[in-house]
Amino acid sequence: MAGRMQKLAALVLSAGAFLSTGVSQALHAQEAWPTRPIQMIVPSSAGSGPDALARVMAQHLSEALKQPVVVDNRPGASGVIGTNVVVKAPNDGYTVLYTTATNMAIAPAVLKSIPYDPRKNFVPIAQTAVGGVLLLVNADLPVHNMRELVEFVKANPEQHSYGTWAVGSSGQLMMEWLKKQTGMKINHVAYKTSTQLLTELSAGVLKIGWADPGSPVPFLRSGKIRGIAIAGNVRAPQFPDIQTMSEQGFRFDTVGWFGMFAPAGTNPAIVKRLSDEVNKIQGSPQLAATMKSMNFEPPPLKTSAQFGEIVSRDLQVWARIAGDAGIRIDF
Repeated sequence: MAGRMQKLAALVLSAGAFLSTGVSQALHAQEAWPTRPIQMIVPSSAGSGPDALARVMAQHLSEALKQPVVVDNRPGASGVIGTNVVVKAPNDGYTVLYTTATNMAIAPAVLKSIPYDPRKNFVPIAQTAVGGVLLLVNADLPVHNMRELVEFVKANPEQHSYGTWAVGSSGQLMMEWLKKQTGMKINHVAYKTSTQLLTELSAGVLKIGWADPGSPVPFLRSGKIRGIAIAGNVRAPQFPDIQTMSEQGFRFDTVGWFGMFAPAGTNPAIVKRLSDEVNKIQGSPQLAATMKSMNFEPPPLKTSAQFGEIVSRDLQVWARIAGDAGIRIDF
């Protein structure tokens, strides 16, 4: 009996030593991360708004993590191509996604099929920028606020068109929401780029349009186009005279955003480290100045969990609007 007890004790000690070694190695690996470059996938083209912001964040993160953070542009199919690269990547903390609400919350609402689920295939890291889209008109159009625009369009049903940067864009969905609220009848024109839209809007070829906060800045300053509203509850920093939709009686809290994600199953300690580092960067005066220069709201400071709640809420909002409008797109 004594011999058996001694053998059993030896086995227990051996197992304990094995487990202790395994835990120690796991903790060491966790503490050592990162030991090599990190790939930041951006599902938008080089030179785009998301790319510009991603490169700013990549530079700051490289300095904070003491490893290169390399931006890899993978545009196409409403962001699906680049996003799917991250879905299939190892969840070891060396591949992250820098993307937008358009790709993560709107694409699932408007595309007929999509090879990933934002809530199941990703872990939110941090929200990095927030800005409501702008409702714009040609300067010659006799409207200066949303009420006047609604009255103008309703007085001439189906005689006017509005432009956005894509079919199924947040601009189109927001106008569809407005049409449902007001009874307006107005046609949609999808442009390939915001620059093309803004050029035609300033020339008077197009009379009404939606655009992101940054792209219209020089056109607004030229006086050729006029901003009559911005989505959300915060006015654009460079154009504080443009009232929010909520201030004009059309409450729409959901706004555009940029953010970072990791593949599902990524070590929570790595996600927290990334989230903490990103939020330190978000709180810096340099980033605040960058956001203001791009006409975005002050940099958001959200935990991984808080950002996840925003994603879940936005998925529901856009899905409901797209469903009501019957917008379903093949890609």
